[in-house]
Amino acid sequence: MAEFTHGGTDALGVPAHDFSTNRNACGPCPLVVEALQAAHVAQYPDPLYSDLRAQLAAFHGVELGRVLIGGSSSELIHRLTQHAQRSGAQSIRLPRHHYGDYAQAAQVWGLAQNARRAPASDQPVLLWACEPSSPLGWCEEIWPVWSQPPVRSAGQALLREWRVLDCAYRPLWLEGEAPEREFDHVWQLWTPNKALGMTGVRAAYAIAPLQVAAAEMSALRELAPSWVVGSHGVAMLQAWVRADVQQWLSASLHRLRDWKRQQLALCEQLGWQVIADHQANYFVARLPVADQAMAARLQVLRNQGIKLRDCASFDLPGYVRLGVLPPISQAALRAAWSALGTSLEFI
Repeated sequence: MAEFTHGGTDALGVPAHDFSTNRNACGPCPLVVEALQAAHVAQYPDPLYSDLRAQLAAFHGVELGRVLIGGSSSELIHRLTQHAQRSGAQSIRLPRHHYGDYAQAAQVWGLAQNARRAPASDQPVLLWACEPSSPLGWCEEIWPVWSQPPVRSAGQALLREWRVLDCAYRPLWLEGEAPEREFDHVWQLWTPNKALGMTGVRAAYAIAPLQVAAAEMSALRELAPSWVVGSHGVAMLQAWVRADVQQWLSASLHRLRDWKRQQLALCEQLGWQVIADHQANYFVARLPVADQAMAARLQVLRNQGIKLRDCASFDLPGYVRLGVLPPISQAALRAAWSALGTSLEFI
C-alpha cells in the first residue's frame, strides 16, 4: 500500500494546535453545521444530484451540464486523470511544488510526468495548476496561455491538453481580492470544506470548460460509483451557495487577515524565514534547524500537540507550511519552540 503524506489527524489523534492543514481556522461554519444536523440521512440522496447541480450552476453562473459532483477533490483528481488517460493523454505537467495526489493519480494510470515548462508536443497531456498554489500560496504563471482555447490535434477532433485548475484555496484569498480569471477553457475543481473549516466532510465538484462535449461529461459521470456523495456532503455543498454562508466566509477572512499578520510577526521573532508572495491562509517558512534534525524537532512539537507540515514531500526540505491559526495556538507554538532551545541534539 502506498504511503501518503498529509497534514491533520495522525496516529496520535487530532492535534490540539494543527498548523499542518489549510482549513479555515474560524470554522466549522455554524450555519453549515446546522445544515448537516438537519440532513436527511434515512435514504439515499438523488443519484443524479439534480437540485444540487442546479444550485451550484446558478452560484457560478454556468450551464447545468458543466457541473460534475465528486466525493472529494482527491476523488475527482483520480477520476479526471483516469478520464484523460483513457481519452489519449500520455503525460502530465505539474508545478515544481504541488499536492501529491496529482502525481500519485498519474502514476496509478500510467502517465509520465513532465516538467511544467516542457516544450510543446503532439502527444496529449494533462496539465495541473492550483491557485493560490500549495504549499507556497503563489499565483500561477499560466494565464497568458490558459485564457486561450486549448490546442487540438490535426483536424481539430482531439484535445491535446486537459487543463485542470485546483481552486481549493481561492475562497481563502487574504491578500486583497482574488484576481478575475478567464475560466472558459479550464476545468475548475472546487472543495468548499476547506473554506468552511470542515475538512472532515468530504464532497467536491468540478466545473467543465465552456465547450465541453456532452459525451465527455457522461463518460466522467459513469466513472463514479453510485451516490459518490452522501447526504452530509450534499448538505454542505447546498449550504455553500447560500448568501448567509458566503457572508460568514467573508467575515471570517477579516479575522484570518489579523491572525495572519500576528503569525507572520511571530515567525520573524522566532527567526523563521518566510517565503514571500503568499496569498492565502497559509505560508511556508524555513526553520533555523539543520535538515537532518528537522524530523526530530517536529516530532517533539507534535508530542506536545503542535503539528506543522513538513514540506520535504513538496520538494522543500528544511521548510514547513503553516496554516493560519488563532492567537491561542500561536502562543502555544511560541512557548513550545522556545522551550526546545538550541540544544545540540536539534541543530
